[in-house]
Amino acid sequence: MSEPVQPIIEFRGVSQSFGRKVILDDVDLKIYPGEAVGVIGPSGTGKSTILRIVAGLLTPDSGEVIVHGHRRQRSIEEGEKALGVGLVFQQSALFDSLTVAENVGFTLYRDSDLRPREIRAIVEENLELVGLPGIGDRFPAELSGGMRKRVSLARAIVINPEQHQQYKNILLYDEPTAGLDPVASTRIESLIRHLLSQDHVCCCYLIVTHQFSTIDNTTDRIIFLYDGKIQWDGSTADAYKSEHPLLKQFFSGSIDGPIS
Repeated sequence: MSEPVQPIIEFRGVSQSFGRKVILDDVDLKIYPGEAVGVIGPSGTGKSTILRIVAGLLTPDSGEVIVHGHRRQRSIEEGEKALGVGLVFQQSALFDSLTVAENVGFTLYRDSDLRPREIRAIVEENLELVGLPGIGDRFPAELSGGMRKRVSLARAIVINPEQHQQYKNILLYDEPTAGLDPVASTRIESLIRHLLSQDHVCCCYLIVTHQFSTIDNTTDRIIFLYDGKIQWDGSTADAYKSEHPLLKQFFSGSIDGPIS
């Protein structure tokens, strides 16, 4: 009898507030290997907060967070190591004073004992994976918005080879196609899917988005957040057909409905 598949990410009764505002209210969640999960809902409902908690940037007020089988105790700032998690920020968040190669290899230069030529080889491999070979000497200001997004993707998938056998990357995308034209958006969406097919690069991902094309092209499962709770969880195909009033209003864009 085969062993049951264990979740890569698990929230058990996770709650988070900022001041008097409750963002997450006793949330339970499981993400499994190979899943492409869209986190959707109105603005300010905790979507990016979930990414920050998974990435180790935020410690919830209560509940358990388990990533790669490891129970999180603290945030990165408090000394926790968030191994095997890559975050792609909405605005790319590249260091303007560093070259592309220095941006992509930043964590390796900072945290590993690898030689510079070894880091350069890893950086070039990752730039090729995102379709940007040979641009390592450029600076972010010399790149288009779509290229900067792809550089941030290359940085997110960098793994120290010494840790690679232990952890495969969970990728977290925060509005990865925001502000891009339709062609650039499609290129990023295709790349997100491609990276999931590369088993040595990505084991699963969570993507926060409001873009319908991104929902269509990058997700197989939808989690809908509202009022601090996961209000709906199911396949993307079923989400579009659902009669759930929150989903219907969100997808239609109507001002009439339960979303205030």
